[in-house]
Amino acid sequence: MRLRLLDLLCPRLYAESLAGVDLDALAERGIEAILLDLDNTILPWRDSEVPEESAKWVREALDRGMRLCIASNTRNPRRLKLVAGKLGIPCLDKIAKPRRKGLRQAIHIVGSDASRTAVIGDQIFTDILGGNRLRMFTILVRPMHHREFIGTKISRLLEKPVIAWLKRKGLVGTKAFKEASEIQD
Repeated sequence: MRLRLLDLLCPRLYAESLAGVDLDALAERGIEAILLDLDNTILPWRDSEVPEESAKWVREALDRGMRLCIASNTRNPRRLKLVAGKLGIPCLDKIAKPRRKGLRQAIHIVGSDASRTAVIGDQIFTDILGGNRLRMFTILVRPMHHREFIGTKISRLLEKPVIAWLKRKGLVGTKAFKEASEIQD
């Protein structure tokens, strides 16, 4: 079954931040592994200090037995490995989201399969599109900071009409954690 373009761009859930993602709700859905985007999802772009709320969320996920991996398009592997080391989780750099190959490698690292893996990120055209192409459980979070790579800023311009559509459908808005499947086309 082929997915429609808007289905590929639509996250299954939306959260205001990584800390706003409900781990109990993920566990109830059978999610056992999570792929995390780095920049503006775990921490602001170019930062190396993990905010306490992100570190706490990662610790809670690990304590529940979830397997995590940072799956990033970053071209700075040294910074990525530093952050992953601080959090005690594996990482992959330059995975070229939304391409499937890097995401499949990350799924392999966490020892799961796509149907039991969630991907959490702040960008529709990388994190959400890539995860949906593999039929993973996709979660869009609000970017942590407005400071971004120039390519991301350009991508954000293209995301605006998609975000507007998501808002019209009630998928992104005042509720921090809303089930996308509750919204009818």
